[in-house]
Amino acid sequence: MGAMRIDLHTHSVVSDGTETPGEVVAAAARAGLDVVALTDHDTTAGWMAAVEALPTGLTFVPGAELSCVSSFDGGRPVSVHLLAYLFDPTSPALVAEQRRLRLERRTRLHAMAVRMADDGLPIDADEVLGLLPGDSPAGRPHLAQALIRAGLVSTVAEAFARYLNAGRGYYVPRRETPVETAIDMINAAGGVTVFAHPRRHGRTVSAEAIAALAEYGLTGVEVDHPDHDAETRAELRGLARELGLVQTGSSDYHGTNKTIPIGAETTDPEAFEALVGKASGSQVTVNGLGPG
Repeated sequence: MGAMRIDLHTHSVVSDGTETPGEVVAAAARAGLDVVALTDHDTTAGWMAAVEALPTGLTFVPGAELSCVSSFDGGRPVSVHLLAYLFDPTSPALVAEQRRLRLERRTRLHAMAVRMADDGLPIDADEVLGLLPGDSPAGRPHLAQALIRAGLVSTVAEAFARYLNAGRGYYVPRRETPVETAIDMINAAGGVTVFAHPRRHGRTVSAEAIAALAEYGLTGVEVDHPDHDAETRAELRGLARELGLVQTGSSDYHGTNKTIPIGAETTDPEAFEALVGKASGSQVTVNGLGPG
């Protein structure tokens, strides 16, 4: 029997993926995963559906990806994403902040769509929001899909490059959670935090900043990520060992919004056990049969 395969970073249609939570866990099972985490942006709304659809033989880890900002690097605001796992989703401070972030995401997406419409692009801001399911977090990939439907671009990547990235005339920034606040909230809710893709898209979060987060209570760092090259992984691995951080690996699966398949990167079983051992806010669900 092969080694246990664990993917701790996936997204469903509840945030900016293209598959339902049930379809995500089904995809995980087809890919031969033993453990999968659902980490939709700033929401826990997909947890129950994932558990209800969980195939026998697959372990589910409840999580979320939190949008944060850090000012450790010389006071310069730097966007940071935290993967949070196994926390109590009813924690009042966390519920309030996730509600604020979801509203902020919708307001921001609407503002970007209005800018496009005002500039003559065939984008209807109200229609873009109207197509989002319920209270789901609105993200730029939703606007990318609208640009594809309008025939302005062919892919999500092209939409970001031409219209949605910072520096483009349609970009609107977000007011994100200070990363210290997010770590405090998750720790207080019995969860653990992992710095998501710290060097994604050439971003250079310094070793000193990661060390400061570790001292503040960060649990781990996502080392093996599709956007990290071999040199970056080696550097992060050494830094994680030095700081005593748990090292994870994940696909950052978004369905067809990205080309990376689920299970493309995985987490070592010992690292996964270390995360579970440090958490007390919620439990994994094993084999679709109940808490493990």
